[in-house]
Amino acid sequence: QVQLVESGGGSVQAGGSLRVSCAASGYSGCRYDMSWYRQAPGKEREFVSAIESDARTTYADSVKVRFTISQNDAKNTVDLQMNSLKPEDTVMYYCKTDRTYGFYWCPTNISWGQGTKVTVSS
Repeated sequence: QVQLVESGGGSVQAGGSLRVSCAASGYSGCRYDMSWYRQAPGKEREFVSAIESDARTTYADSVKVRFTISQNDAKNTVDLQMNSLKPEDTVMYYCKTDRTYGFYWCPTNISWGQGTKVTVSS
């Protein structure tokens, strides 16, 4: 399974910005479509944003305009730049692999990171 490690979470005041990153490792020569999800305590995990190999991006309506997803294929990382943060953005953020590209040894099963916490104070 691909190893995903998120970083960059933290605390910020409402209106501020944070950038969370996710690094994929474990398999040489593999690339992934990747996405970000978030989950509040007691609630279902919800889609935030995704990026595909052709750089097409999608966003949840709740974060459109405020968040930007980007990917560095060479480093196998995906970033989520979060601007104009609101208290309701206070949740755990998780990255996830979607479609896999590359060699026969590249894993096709979905992988999730351990999450990074974002706290936005009012």
